[in-house]
Amino acid sequence: MECTRCGACCVAPDIAALDKPLGLRCPHLTEDNLCGVYEQRPSVCRAYEADEVCRLIEAPTLEERVRKYLDLFGLAAEAEAVREQGCPSMRAARRLASGRPVEGVPPGNRRE
Repeated sequence: MECTRCGACCVAPDIAALDKPLGLRCPHLTEDNLCGVYEQRPSVCRAYEADEVCRLIEAPTLEERVRKYLDLFGLAAEAEAVREQGCPSMRAARRLASGRPVEGVPPGNRRE
């Protein structure tokens, strides 16, 4: 399958090589849903190939595609918690999910 350049793979999953949290837009994703560091992108991004998931999440908007992706993998609630907490990194989001303190996130804003 050929990539449709929809941008969902740059928003929905967490990307360890970029320390990008689940459900948050990659800082390198441009407004037109293209990679701003395409030539220097990490190997995980280079290796990604469009597949059946891309067909399953087809939708008119990036927001809808991301929601469908997260729902497909049962990650919607976790991604919403990450967004609500404003986690600056994947590491912080994972610490938050585990109940451990997250530097830069006030205790009252942590999921406990």
